[in-house]
Parts: sequence; structure tokens; C-alpha cells
Amino acid sequence: MKNNVITVQNIPIGIVTDGPNDYICITDLAKAKVGNTTAKDVVKNWIRNRNTLEFLGTWENIYNPNFKGVEFDAFKNEAGLHTFTISPSEWVEKTNAIGIYVKRGKHGGTYAHKDIAFEFASAISPVFKLYLIKEFQRLKELENKNKDWNVKRLLTKTNYLIHTNAIKNYILPKKDYFKDKDWLKYAEEADILNVIVFKSTAKEWRVLNPSLAKNSNMRDYANINELTVLSNLESHNAELIKDGKTKEERFEILSSIADYQLEILNKSSEIAKIPENPLI
Repeated sequence: MKNNVITVQNIPIGIVTDGPNDYICITDLAKAKVGNTTAKDVVKNWIRNRNTLEFLGTWENIYNPNFKGVEFDAFKNEAGLHTFTISPSEWVEKTNAIGIYVKRGKHGGTYAHKDIAFEFASAISPVFKLYLIKEFQRLKELENKNKDWNVKRLLTKTNYLIHTNAIKNYILPKKDYFKDKDWLKYAEEADILNVIVFKSTAKEWRVLNPSLAKNSNMRDYANINELTVLSNLESHNAELIKDGKTKEERFEILSSIADYQLEILNKSSEIAKIPENPLI
């Protein structure tokens, strides 16, 4: 789980991301209408409304195979009566709901899936809902940018352990690395792949790019297609090392694989840029 906070019209709103699902603190949203002391009462009044219960029940029926429909029907039948009361905790406990949950302690409150939270925001203020959606989208766009960077970094590490272990087990003798400089062959193996994909060794890149080399390396500036191929080559190289192939043999084989894969990926990237409904 990941916690975030966005600010909507000067009100901090807590957001919890659990895998693909985002849960927004509707207790925080309620503060847009009332103060901190009565925010939870706004949530309780909202959830006891018949229209709200029908919305929640429909959402659960769509996304929750373990939703208890019988208990839901009982709540729905009582909705509208002056004596009917229900809290978010009771709703979750009785119906096994997953669209809402109550968080205790720091950053506590009632959290709802974004579909439900936006519906709650409509009850608070349609204008506030628009600002909420705008800030939420801004957060998701920022996360996606960071995700692309993380994917690039992840691809540089994918299969790295397999790759280096293969070098250690099949090329390097088991010696004390501090006494023996044969561990430098790790760097030589990495440069085989660097030359194949980037047409340069790491040292050559650092010499040509001294200002960039202070805080980064050549792989940080590669595109996603190059990093994908690089990751694949690490796996292939590990297998070729285990098969006893010489460096020269591996260089030829890996170069052919890289050329083929880059051609396919680059063509796919160009196709993806073509709009589905281009204006004529």
C-alpha cells in the first residue's frame, strides 16, 4: 500500500493506493462541508440514505463476489425510516463490503474506492468534486511519469543477478576478489552488451559525457526499447556462457538477437504513434 495526500481547495485529502485500486478518505472530503468535529457525522448521514445504499450495493455486486446480498437487502428495506442508523464499520462488517473501509490511528477515517468517493463528493458539492477529480488526475499523471522512470531502472536490473552469477560460476575461478583482479571481467561482460546495444563502452560514454557521468550512466539515457533488449540479452548471454561459447561467438549471436528485437520494437513504437482516427 502507498499513502498520498492531495490538497483540494486548501483541504488535505488522504489517498491510499492498494495495487490498481485507489481509496480516498471521504472523512477528509466531508471537511469541505463542515468542520473536523462533525465530518464523521456527515459520512454516517450519507451512508444511511437509500440512494447511497443502492449505489453501494450495486458497486459491490459488480466488483465483490463475496458481497452479502441478504444483509444488504435488510439495510435497504430499513433505509428512509427515522429509526434507521448505520455506520461505515457496520456496513463493512454486515455485508462484507470492500468498497469502503475504516482506518484507525494516524491518517484515520473512512476510506472509499475512488468510484464511491467521487459519488460522495457529489453529495458534498459538485464544484468540489470537479476540483477533486482534477487534483486526483494530476496525482495519477505524476505517478505514471515516475512509473515510466522506475520501469526503465527496473529493466536495467532485470536478469542482472542471473547474468553476473553466470559469469562468476563459468568464467571466474572462485578466488578472493580483493586479492585477484579477475572480477574486472564483470565489467568486460557488461561492455559486450553495451557495445551491442549502445555502440559504446561505459568508459567511452563517460569520456564523451563528463557532465552527465557525474550522477548517472549511459543506461539512464537509453529508451525503453533499448532497455528491453538489453534485459533480454542478459538472459541470453547467461545461457551462452553456460554453454561454453567464447566471447567472440557470443558477440555475434547477441548482435543478431539485438538487431532483430530492436527492429520489431522500433516498428511497434512507430505504429503506436499513428492515431486511430486521423483527421483527413
